[in-house]
Amino acid sequence: MSISTVSMLSDLLNAIPQLRSQLYFKASLTALSHAMEDQVLAANTEQPLLIASFQRERYYRQEAHRYKRIAQRTDQVYVLSALETDFTNASGFYETIAFDLKDALSQEWHLVIIGQQYATCLVCRERFMNLSKKSQMPNTFDIDSSRQFEGIWTRDRTVSFKAAELLLTRILGYRPELSAKIEQARENFGLASPSKRKSPKKPKKLAIAQTAPELGFSNIDPDPFVQRLVTYLQAGQYKLLKAYGAIAEQERKERLVNSITAAIRRGSNTGQPLHPQEILLVAVEELGQALSVCRCLIYRAGATETTATITNEFLKGSVSSVAGQDLQLQQHPLFQEVVQQQESIAITDTQADARITNSVALQALVTRFSLRSWLMVPVLYQRRFLGTIELHHCGELPHPWQENEVSLIEEVATQVGAALIQAEAYANLEDLNQQLEALDRTRSNLIAITGHELRTPLSTIQVCLESLATEPDMPGELREIMLSTALSDSERMRKLVQDFLTLSSLESGQVQWHPESLSLEECVTLALSRTRSRALIEDRPQITTQVSEQLPLVRADGDWLVEVISKLLDNSSKFTPPQGKIIINAACLDDRTLEVTVTDTGRGIEPQRLELVFDRFYQEEASLRRTVGGTGLGLAICRQIVNGWGGQIWAESEGKDRGSQFHFTIPIAITPVEPRNYKKVQK
Repeated sequence: MSISTVSMLSDLLNAIPQLRSQLYFKASLTALSHAMEDQVLAANTEQPLLIASFQRERYYRQEAHRYKRIAQRTDQVYVLSALETDFTNASGFYETIAFDLKDALSQEWHLVIIGQQYATCLVCRERFMNLSKKSQMPNTFDIDSSRQFEGIWTRDRTVSFKAAELLLTRILGYRPELSAKIEQARENFGLASPSKRKSPKKPKKLAIAQTAPELGFSNIDPDPFVQRLVTYLQAGQYKLLKAYGAIAEQERKERLVNSITAAIRRGSNTGQPLHPQEILLVAVEELGQALSVCRCLIYRAGATETTATITNEFLKGSVSSVAGQDLQLQQHPLFQEVVQQQESIAITDTQADARITNSVALQALVTRFSLRSWLMVPVLYQRRFLGTIELHHCGELPHPWQENEVSLIEEVATQVGAALIQAEAYANLEDLNQQLEALDRTRSNLIAITGHELRTPLSTIQVCLESLATEPDMPGELREIMLSTALSDSERMRKLVQDFLTLSSLESGQVQWHPESLSLEECVTLALSRTRSRALIEDRPQITTQVSEQLPLVRADGDWLVEVISKLLDNSSKFTPPQGKIIINAACLDDRTLEVTVTDTGRGIEPQRLELVFDRFYQEEASLRRTVGGTGLGLAICRQIVNGWGGQIWAESEGKDRGSQFHFTIPIAITPVEPRNYKKVQK
């Protein structure tokens, strides 16, 4: 194995000095690569040489199916990727070459195609943002459109041949057993062989480069390639537009939910929580106005109740009021269906829906309420049925209920359900003031921390972009610094928002757990792979694992278990100096429980703060926020995940600057007694 720390792009630029590299975003590289690969798939007679180099195995896995199709056209396909989990040196559909993460190839993206009548290559190196501040580098495992590359894309055969020669040499360094196959490729495609470069004699076989004009090398119609490239670029743009549309719709939903929540929390002038009836009145007004429906109703009714009185109503225009009327719930098939299924029912046209045309009771209700389109959404709290929200359209034409409308009403129903339960709880609990104070402190912490963590990068991004927009004569070096700073802070904001969303999902019980029997050692290895790239570009302490292969299998959701280990490692790395150490070990507490411990030699925790570190938005001291950043959500997320599988999590420390230990427990999977031989994950 030969690990090279020299960039292949640098080698190519040194070999051909007249080349000039350009900047590309990841979306552009993906479109170029797909268009180049499609040109191979479209050629019926070509059997080209194709060499593709991926930075990471996860990027390769997304494209593996394409290379299987290409391998059916030619036997000269070589795919390189960083060694992580399953990717290894192998000869299958095509040749796979696993290079070391320390190799300069792990920071590059290559695709070289040499055919009988054409040649093209894409040789790029990733440009990390704000290289002067390693702590702000992006996580290279993240597939994000803001990632930048510099390099060469060309259809020039001289450049393509040179790139192919350099890559084949790298391949031989890792897989010398392919020397015969690679030498055959060099002969077939006219590539220079290292053993023949200094030979004064001309080769017996004419190289492609020498006979290119006769083969029509320079007369290839570029239109098919261009059409494919445009298609991929348009597809990428369409995805962006969809993402922007989803963000706008989410913003509209959050505005409405927040307005209803704010109105509910305002309460009466006495400062006491609203009465449940007042909650429904606020919600029906806000919802009816926001969706501009003819009628909006919200009424309380338990799953077993027989009647409900309509007391909360919103009307638009000349629609008749139904307030004060009673609904016979036992003779209401749609209500019973909502109760049983606990799902929404959307009827576009009451005159054509079979459930209504086949029910005398529903036909009478449609006539009584002048209904043309009908939407019923259950108000639930932890599967407890509290009531129903109904939206009515009473015009001549039916109203097709859009998915985003239904989703919005369901979100409001969730908030209303939570508010109703909260109001009932406040009426029955004597410690109301303490709960409100704690809730207010949490809100204040959220505002203070998010105000700092979001406002600071937003201000930086605004300043950078304004400078770029108003100063067209800015030097190129300063322009790159401005762009790198803006991209770095946008990545910081993305990670912050992701942590907020994750914690929100966990605390609201919206996460669906998928427990399975797992090898703890494999989960630790996957967690370490997440931090491995950061360890290459940041000063990180040494991490040692002491997890035995003979440990029993555990019962947990694999993705969330890896998340817990990763966040504990990140937390320890953040507060441990580069010369410090972090140790992961595990042991059985008994025949049902396994304990995992992450020990570090960092700054430690004061005894009175050991429990507080798992609170949301906790920071040990204000100065830490300026030096290490973050919002204090990582350990709170870990606690929610561990509690989700019924485990416990706690911290231990002898005090300041004396290191810390973080422990959590996992249930052991109950399996038949048999010899265990766990397969070790390849590192």
